[in-house]
Amino acid sequence: MQINLISVGNKMPGWVKQGYDEYAKRMPRECELVLREIAPGKRGKNFDVARTVQGEGERMMAAVPKDAHVVVLDVLGKTWSTPELSQAMRRWLENGRHVVLLVGGPEGLADPVRHLANESWSLSRMTLPHPLVRIVVAEQIYRAWSILKNHPYHR
Repeated sequence: MQINLISVGNKMPGWVKQGYDEYAKRMPRECELVLREIAPGKRGKNFDVARTVQGEGERMMAAVPKDAHVVVLDVLGKTWSTPELSQAMRRWLENGRHVVLLVGGPEGLADPVRHLANESWSLSRMTLPHPLVRIVVAEQIYRAWSILKNHPYHR
């Protein structure tokens, strides 16, 4: 199984790449975590929010592998404790399909992206900066895997 983190945003600071890579490299080959960056839409003084979000959504959906289990990260989604995330990961592993985690841009996810989802996960009711979300998701995925494998990382 492969877990694809498809996220709007590119040209992240070095600390973001370093933090994400630290946890992604810890994942075993059979549960690889792969980042796919989606170029954000143009934002300026008079940009069209709806058109920008729609364009980002189209690019996100084009990056989703066929027959993948899709999980959107959305403030309106279900909040999971880390043990609950590990149980979700167990389901995903047993399912045998690739998993896609979708993170929208600053204005959120396009409605067609939300409708594509099999599940909706909220990291927090707080608004988190998108660069930080990448690191938190990678760390929590690694932590959930460590619980499943009785690895000492999660104590």
